[in-house]
Amino acid sequence: MSYKVLLADDERLDLEGMRTFIPWQDLGMEVVDAVTNGFNARTVLTSEKIDILVTDVRMPHMSGLELAELALNEKKDLKVIFVSGYQDFHYAKQALSLNACGYVLKPMDDQELIDSLIKARDLLDMERKRQAEYSQMIPVVKNEYMLQLFEGSYTESTIDVLRREYNFKQFAWPGRVCVLEIDDLFKMEGKTEESRGKSSTWLDGLLAWSREAGIAHGCKVDKNRVALLLQPHTGHAVIERLVDQVKSEFGTTVTAGIGGNCSEVNDIERSYRQALEAVELKMFRGKGKLIEFEDVPKSEMEDIKRFDVRMDALFKALSSYELVRIHDELDALFQTAKNAKSKFTVRNYAFYLLLKLDDYLHTVNEDLFELLNMDMRSLDIILQLETIDDIHLWLRQRLYQISELLNSKRQKKNWKLISEIISFIRDRIQDNITLRDVAEQFSFSPNYLGLLFKEETGKNFSEYLIMLRMERACELLKNTNLKIYEIADQVGYRYLPYFSRQFKETYGKTPLEYRRK
Repeated sequence: MSYKVLLADDERLDLEGMRTFIPWQDLGMEVVDAVTNGFNARTVLTSEKIDILVTDVRMPHMSGLELAELALNEKKDLKVIFVSGYQDFHYAKQALSLNACGYVLKPMDDQELIDSLIKARDLLDMERKRQAEYSQMIPVVKNEYMLQLFEGSYTESTIDVLRREYNFKQFAWPGRVCVLEIDDLFKMEGKTEESRGKSSTWLDGLLAWSREAGIAHGCKVDKNRVALLLQPHTGHAVIERLVDQVKSEFGTTVTAGIGGNCSEVNDIERSYRQALEAVELKMFRGKGKLIEFEDVPKSEMEDIKRFDVRMDALFKALSSYELVRIHDELDALFQTAKNAKSKFTVRNYAFYLLLKLDDYLHTVNEDLFELLNMDMRSLDIILQLETIDDIHLWLRQRLYQISELLNSKRQKKNWKLISEIISFIRDRIQDNITLRDVAEQFSFSPNYLGLLFKEETGKNFSEYLIMLRMERACELLKNTNLKIYEIADQVGYRYLPYFSRQFKETYGKTPLEYRRK
């Protein structure tokens, strides 16, 4: 796309010379018009989108300086180059005050004018790039502000920006929050880059379709959820159409959870939390449903809360090799599922439990599928099991197997020494600790200790140190209100971007995203 230039000079010879001898096309420019006075120039500036004005300083009736000043008042990003037969410092000073891109003396040197034009073009290029970057940032910034609104971490300035920049003051109360969650996203994990990136496309599509449906305010929450702020006139039919669009376009179902009414900004967080709780109920009610929080019996909500408590207890039993407790906790978890009296619900429940287990194992640097020597497709066996008891038995055997493997790793011949080393590292996790430091502390050579460490843990020292630091960072993110940079410092990182990059490589999300989740 070329830049449009207007030439203004009362000396026709100079005007024609500029028009003829400057390589406008090579410069990426187009001369829209060449006029001999300021009044005609004003007419062109009004009717055309001019990027660069090249004007003589002295013209009858209206000087080039007056023309430029008027034009800049109406178009701030206009670039002006003055040409003049006068070396008077007074004129040059006025030109400088107008931020001119050049002041070229007559008789003109073509190269001098070309250099000034190149300077003007470079400034315009920079402004276009900045504008493009700003345009790309608008949805990102709004997403962040809306997320603050939903999570209750907003400030008065957040509300001011939403009202001023994003038309939030036009929102009609009461509102309700709707959370849309893409189902079966986990099946895409670990496959091609194209499929892994698809979730972002789904979420962008959901938000775009929401805007088309008249829902102006929404944001991405995480990799498989969006949250929307609904107005009173937005009924179930609108949400159902959005769900149908995703299914038609991407072949996947979406579960929707809707919170209760909110009559003001301060109520939005409560409605959002209720919508999240409603979405969680899909493990009992099935996928692809629209679940209203206010229609859910309290007993179902209690089942969800008990589920989280039981899962924590199950993880502890798994880690400490307590097989009887594993049996009891899994029994208690499945009793809740059996109450649903639906094999479909129990299958959902089993998938959900396994994914929670995989998340937990990642916090101790283990992987569910590596431990069981299986891949995601192997979970299809759950669909082939005929009864709830079959699913229950299959899961119990897998849990025993995992607990046995974890215990076996701890019982290796040098594990006591390695445990002491790990304890030593944990106590100094905030320091710049090295294998040599540890080797000196335990009276080993670095090479021997490195080999021993690798043999017992399956990881080299640096990998294990990163794992411990990431594990500690997770604890601090979940259990403290420390700033991200303070957490980075406490786990031994002095350079925040490196910490954030390392954390994302380990967990697939930034520290801030992890804390929100």
